[in-house]
Amino acid sequence: MVRFARFLASFLFFPFAWALCRTCVDAFSLMPSPEATFLSREALSLLGGMVAFLLFWGFAPAPVKVYVFGHELTHALWGLAFGARVSKLRVNDAGGSVELSKSNVWITLAPYFFPFYTMVVVAAALVTRCFAKPLPCVWLWTFAVGFTWCFHCCFTLKSLSQRQPDIQEYGRFFSWTLIFICNVLGVLVWIVCTTELTFGTVGGRLFDRAVSAYMATGGFIVESVRALPVLQK
Repeated sequence: MVRFARFLASFLFFPFAWALCRTCVDAFSLMPSPEATFLSREALSLLGGMVAFLLFWGFAPAPVKVYVFGHELTHALWGLAFGARVSKLRVNDAGGSVELSKSNVWITLAPYFFPFYTMVVVAAALVTRCFAKPLPCVWLWTFAVGFTWCFHCCFTLKSLSQRQPDIQEYGRFFSWTLIFICNVLGVLVWIVCTTELTFGTVGGRLFDRAVSAYMATGGFIVESVRALPVLQK
């Protein structure tokens, strides 16, 4: 019964996932661009950071230990956030592990949707904002965000292509849907934290997109049901 509920919830999340994707595209176009170009310097530097890591990924040895450390530390941090006791965090050439007194879906799946190193950059940007407004050298911050987020995406996709006990515990369909939504939502958060966009602007656009997506989905379902042969007799 629980598995069926998760499966159903995954379908209910689909319109919201679509709205998130559209809002991300909107966020790039909403970034202030005094140069009157299609994309602002911050948006270009964000993309530049992603491309830089892809080049690094293609031509340099993969920093596996760095990823594993972030992965296990993310389990630990989310465990602490939910009141778990954390012990024996280990990272070595064969992998990593951390012992927690309890677990749940958020603790288990956190490393796949919480980009640890990107959040370190975002936290540093927020601290800097407390002492310097506006945030200096925004394009450098967005470059660092793009680089670290692409690092997170590459390793996450590589991990999901393999058999992962974390994913099997809650089912692939539900886990992948939740991971996707949380990742895209995270993108919106760090875009706001490292640019001049506000949560109000992005949140308002997300609300509009979500309402539109669910209304379109509801209309499609109603029309599909009306088209059923049994209802046309």
